Amino acid sequence: MSRDLFTLEILKRNLVVAAEEMFYAFGRTAMSPVIYEVLDYAVGIADTRGELIAQAPGVPGFSGVLDFVAKEVLQKFGGDLKEGDIIASNVPYTSGTHLNDVSLAMPVFHKDELVAIVLNKGHWSEVGGMHFGSWTSDSTEIYQEGILLPAIKIYSEGKPNKDVLDVILTNNRLPRLTKGDMEAQIASMKVAARRIKTLIEKYSLDLVKLAMEKIISDGEKAARLRLKELPKG
Repeated sequence: MSRDLFTLEILKRNLVVAAEEMFYAFGRTAMSPVIYEVLDYAVGIADTRGELIAQAPGVPGFSGVLDFVAKEVLQKFGGDLKEGDIIASNVPYTSGTHLNDVSLAMPVFHKDELVAIVLNKGHWSEVGGMHFGSWTSDSTEIYQEGILLPAIKIYSEGKPNKDVLDVILTNNRLPRLTKGDMEAQIASMKVAARRIKTLIEKYSLDLVKLAMEKIISDGEKAARLRLKELPKG
């Protein structure tokens, strides 16, 4: 397959489109108004180093921490990641923002080789804690704000970890709503994963990897050029 610049630009754009499809799939299938009306969420695709290579126009504060989530997943699980695994994380010290903003991440494989991490972060209407909605102005410690999810597998190799999900939903005042939003997050990640796999089948894994690398290098060049425009001091 040709490695010409035109092909790489097509691949770069298609990776962004995969993220955009994930964004719209999440918003259109979520159950909470804070997701489908307020759009309090973000999505992204990371490479195997955890660097964000594609995103959609979600909440900037969420998009800006998705790479931390990807790196947390890679650091914690590394070679233990399997096709169909889904990891949940909401600890502010590692994945940013507050407990209601829950990140889900899913590895994407091609013939047993990890090629990407698809992930999203959405505001869950409830995560437990001392007040309904998990919003509080009078808490004295984070444990009063809701349940903490320290990058745990809620799915293993495509199968739900029922015990873990039971703990999450039992500590929740709106379990049906929360489950619906979580399933919307999962479904949207599967959309992006399918798009990435389709690109690999059409263009080859090597070209998709090269396009990911070019996104990073082009972004660095563009940022450096803009920085040069700033006045000294």
